[in-house]
Amino acid sequence: MSLLIVGIDVTIVNVALPSIGHELHASLSDLQWTVDAYTLVIGSFLMASGSTADRFGRRRVFQVGLALFTLGSLLCSVATSVTALVIFRCLQALGGSMLNPVALSIVSNTFTEPRARARAMGVWGAVFGISLALGPVVGGLLVTSISWRAIFWINIPIGVAAIILTQLFVPESKAATARRFDPWGQSLVIVTLATLTYGVIEGPSRGWGSPLIVAMFAVAAAAAVTLVRVESRREQPLLDIRFFRSVPFSGASGIAVLAFGVLSGFLFLNTLYLQEGRGFSALHAGLLTLPMAAMICLFAPVSGRLVGTKGPRLPLVLAGLATVVSLTLLTRITDATSLPYLLASYVVLGIACGLVNAPIANTAVSGMPNSQAGVAASVASASRQTGSVLGVAITGSIVAGASAAGLASASHAAWAVLAACGLAVAALGYASTTRRALGTAQRVRGMLDEAPGPAGPAIAGREGRVHDEAVEGS
Repeated sequence: MSLLIVGIDVTIVNVALPSIGHELHASLSDLQWTVDAYTLVIGSFLMASGSTADRFGRRRVFQVGLALFTLGSLLCSVATSVTALVIFRCLQALGGSMLNPVALSIVSNTFTEPRARARAMGVWGAVFGISLALGPVVGGLLVTSISWRAIFWINIPIGVAAIILTQLFVPESKAATARRFDPWGQSLVIVTLATLTYGVIEGPSRGWGSPLIVAMFAVAAAAAVTLVRVESRREQPLLDIRFFRSVPFSGASGIAVLAFGVLSGFLFLNTLYLQEGRGFSALHAGLLTLPMAAMICLFAPVSGRLVGTKGPRLPLVLAGLATVVSLTLLTRITDATSLPYLLASYVVLGIACGLVNAPIANTAVSGMPNSQAGVAASVASASRQTGSVLGVAITGSIVAGASAAGLASASHAAWAVLAACGLAVAALGYASTTRRALGTAQRVRGMLDEAPGPAGPAIAGREGRVHDEAVEGS
């Protein structure tokens, strides 16, 4: 249910962007911030939320997240300005940061056998597909028949029901030894993501060479370097840098950034194209993206089964190649492109998005200590959110300044950039699953066994062995 409301919120808000812009007199950059403020806050606090859940109890933190998300949704529905809407979206996102990574750690601790876990991740991905399917249609219907404000109302009854059901059915669980809070690491993550996002979104309007934009990029780079150095020296860091010495783990994180950058960039840009460029209503635009969501729902469990039986390489490579095909088709769209042509590209992209999620999630949590499942799941989720932030920021910056009539042609460069991301997904999917890459994962586990330190308990025992078996099988 938490995945359902978070997934619905993504697609519902994208469908409502033109209506929000018209009523609140928002510019393109304002609309970018409406989406990116949400994903930025989620991405900044995911890892802290995961470790907090490991320390104070996963059910407790999960319920607090549901309450904040529900309250934020209510406040968003009564916002009277873009500034207020962005602030309330940040509150909503703070609650959202406590939902999916914590829920995923609960799933990870429940399904410890690799094949069962892979299938569970497939079901998890299918729910995300369902949420994407419901979002455009329900959002379009609400925007067309009532108002864009109604898109936030749907979260309230689901959030309240989820709080009650969690209390009734989800057992409390904690890590045996959870990490301490890392204020320096948390601050550096926020600074890195916030300055990078600001620079990309505001660059077109302020000028890429302006002192402010250059300063933002410089601060982002400095904060990223400092983050690596600080986290490498802490006994219990927010993010254990040693995990990234594992090529499969690093590959999964990079693929998450690329794949969700593609998805978020597509949702943002395609909504503007259909409603502003083609003049379709919110409901019509939502219905046109329904085949894509249906493919995500259909192929997510297929991907989970493939990961469980064949390993992650096949679904990752197929996802990357399907992304390239779909977005290459979109580089040729005009204001008069036929609907069957558009639907064909949406269907292929839906297949790609359905295939990619299960191997990312499975690789991120497999082989990590169960006591730190929240942190491991948060890394994958943070990578997704980082990709989502950059996808909206970059595609929006490429088409900034284009009129409604020229939006189709202006979008060609953006689709080409996203197609290149798909090619990178295929390359990383192959490179991170070779025998040499899998050897780096074994060395990292051996290193953590010898010096547990910041990673918490050594990755040995039953979990390490079942992951070894899964790796050998893949």
